[in-house]
Amino acid sequence: MKTTISKVPKYAGKEVTIGAWLANKRSSGKIAFLQLRDGTGFIQGVVAKNDVTDEVFQLAKNMTQESSMYITGTIAEDSRSPFGYEMHVSDIKLIQDAVDYPITPKEHGTEFLMDHRHLWLRSSRQHAVMKIRNEIIRATYQFFNDHDYVKIDPPILTGSSAEGTTELFHTKYFDEDAYLSQSGQLYMEAAAMAFGKVFSFGPTFRAEKSKTRRHLIEFWMIEPEMAFVDHEDSLEIQEQYVSFVVQSVLENCKLELQTLGRDTSKLEAVQAPFPRISYDDAMELVMEKGFDDIEWGEDFGAPHETAIAESFEKPVFITNYPADIKAFYMKPDPERPEVVLCADLIAPEGYGEIIGGSQRIDDLKLMEQRYEEHGLTGPAYKWYLELRQYGSVPHSGFGLGLERTVAWIAGVEHVRETIPFPRLLNRLYP
Repeated sequence: MKTTISKVPKYAGKEVTIGAWLANKRSSGKIAFLQLRDGTGFIQGVVAKNDVTDEVFQLAKNMTQESSMYITGTIAEDSRSPFGYEMHVSDIKLIQDAVDYPITPKEHGTEFLMDHRHLWLRSSRQHAVMKIRNEIIRATYQFFNDHDYVKIDPPILTGSSAEGTTELFHTKYFDEDAYLSQSGQLYMEAAAMAFGKVFSFGPTFRAEKSKTRRHLIEFWMIEPEMAFVDHEDSLEIQEQYVSFVVQSVLENCKLELQTLGRDTSKLEAVQAPFPRISYDDAMELVMEKGFDDIEWGEDFGAPHETAIAESFEKPVFITNYPADIKAFYMKPDPERPEVVLCADLIAPEGYGEIIGGSQRIDDLKLMEQRYEEHGLTGPAYKWYLELRQYGSVPHSGFGLGLERTVAWIAGVEHVRETIPFPRLLNRLYP
């Protein structure tokens, strides 16, 4: 019976064949222990000299790291294994004998591992991070599908900036200028006016010359947009969504979290509702904690966000930022126009902002005023203005950065480990 490692619990006591690679091995005298992987998981294969031919035993002892094979054996429960099972090997058929595999069990530097990212992905740690990333994506689709959202794909090539910034990758689109998208949000607003509740999931690009552990040049965003939804409603949707994703990872990635040594008690506390703190109160909090390098009207940096998050066990919303430091499309607070109806969701444990969201301006005259203030002229923004001209309604949305969310849930320090092939300031290889 041919199967995969992830499915062997169904075959306890039975003989199966698995296509696998050798991750590591050790042997002593009359027994060899093979650490096997097949992409779905890891399992130990036990090769006893008395149970196999001499040829198979010598093959097991001499096989090199990352050699590929078909391996046959009986599945047995093993309480000492994190996986709970092992294979008692009866036969091995070598497919390829790998020679001089560069990533050995010894310690390697980060740059070396990043240069060999195409191979580093095979390690148990990287495998666990990618499986958690995959579960976050799966849970995202489940949450929004279960709540009647329509998946819409915004363009990657655009004629304008979603945020009104200059940190864009420019290219020529035949005889006109184009940019790699830094957000699908403007297009998602158009989609929300057609479908009510929508979400996108796709790559975005920021030409920021930043080297922090929270930044990537290319990253993935989940961006829901919702008609007839105000700021308060949006905050509730955000906390329900994040809670659902975290609990899904806890339920479906127990082994991966264990591999990473993640303290799951911190994740178990992540259930809606989340605490909220205004920008004003957050500013007072960082001042009380000794930060005198920031004034009202400035955005919080990573150290400030960490200091704020330390006061809460769950993710925390910072609401009502000054209008001058937020995007042109955010709706002013009717009670206090100098701040906007927005929120950033700050993850615990120093992982920083994972969501930015707001209620959008729905008044045509106010949006025209914003266009003038931000110099948004020309045909590239005309269609966005028309959304307020033809059947405008209150609407809100948010964007969740996938890689920062993976880093937080997995407990990984740097976002470069949370995407298969990271694009960093000085890295375009492999």
